[in-house]
Amino acid sequence: MSIFIRCPFCKSDQTLGNKVCSRCGKPIPKHNRTYRVIVKYKGEIATRVIPKSLELARTIEAKIKTELVSGEYYEKRKAKKESVKYSNFIKSKYLPYAKEKKSYIREEMMLRLWIIPTLGDKELSKISPFDIEKVKNIMFTNNKSPRTVQYALSIIRHSINKAIDWGIYTGVNPVTKVKAPKVNNKRTRFLSFDEAKKLLQEIKRRSQQTYEICLMSLHTGMRAGEIFNLKFGDIDFASGLIHIKDAKNGEDRVAYLTEEIADILSSKQGKPDELIFKTKDGKRIKTISKAFNHAVEYLGLNNGITDRRDKVVFHTLRHTFASWLAIEGTPIYTIKELMGHKTISMTERYSHLSPNGKRDAVLVVADKLKDNVVVTDFVAKQ
Repeated sequence: MSIFIRCPFCKSDQTLGNKVCSRCGKPIPKHNRTYRVIVKYKGEIATRVIPKSLELARTIEAKIKTELVSGEYYEKRKAKKESVKYSNFIKSKYLPYAKEKKSYIREEMMLRLWIIPTLGDKELSKISPFDIEKVKNIMFTNNKSPRTVQYALSIIRHSINKAIDWGIYTGVNPVTKVKAPKVNNKRTRFLSFDEAKKLLQEIKRRSQQTYEICLMSLHTGMRAGEIFNLKFGDIDFASGLIHIKDAKNGEDRVAYLTEEIADILSSKQGKPDELIFKTKDGKRIKTISKAFNHAVEYLGLNNGITDRRDKVVFHTLRHTFASWLAIEGTPIYTIKELMGHKTISMTERYSHLSPNGKRDAVLVVADKLKDNVVVTDFVAKQ
């Protein structure tokens, strides 16, 4: 155990008897001194800074020693760490960390609108599975989709996991005891060629840029975010390729230029690192223009449809691209690569659209068996 005087000039620790700082050479004042207590026990070190009173420093030194021996010292520190409110942890620790993530804007919105209002005043150590169930129930009451609720739970889980990593929380993450809602976002609706033509014409009448973005999705299967992120340097006219960087599944891939898309892109000019499609003030587009929804509404494409999976949205264009490929007999693995799916199971939803693929396979087997029967009968007769 040791007590030192803190030099007010260079902040170094000096022994109690020193009148002059051994580091900076300046005299240590006799009054208003600051003391630093250092207690070592079984490889553990506890420190405390005490202003003015040497007597108080000695009392605290003895108290820390007793608590270290009994184990009470670190139990108190642990309780103090975990007494931090969830909202304070999110604001001071988690959000600064999350700013480096692509999903930051959406995470911040989910925390602000749905998670913090319910969990914000709770201490980290006192968040229970029941509290998290309340978040679920409130979101479902407000007609949020199972996928949105699932995403909220993943944010809570990840934030508490980071608290564990940073030594702020100990124990089992309460989200592990909460059942995530089942999600079925598979869209079955795709546009006919006639519907697609009418939709494109109506969108073009309202917004040229939105028309070009929609046409790109129909011709290439690209996601909205992938199109919004496109820069002039990503287009290779010589090879007829579009280089898609940092796609949703975390891997780069390519899309293929059709003649119509090549004509549209070649008519634009910009530096390699400049966005092709952008807002009026030159920034990245964050969501598809209202011109799309207005065109869909005008054509009545969603009239009478109540299941959100069957409604025409921008993502329907990408789904239509894959569906048309399947109808034309494109191999399922080729569709997987063009869509940028991480697993083949994501692409299998289109397999039923392939023209008589399964039926033809069965007929091939039947024909082979028929041939064998004929040969066997011939041999028997001989």
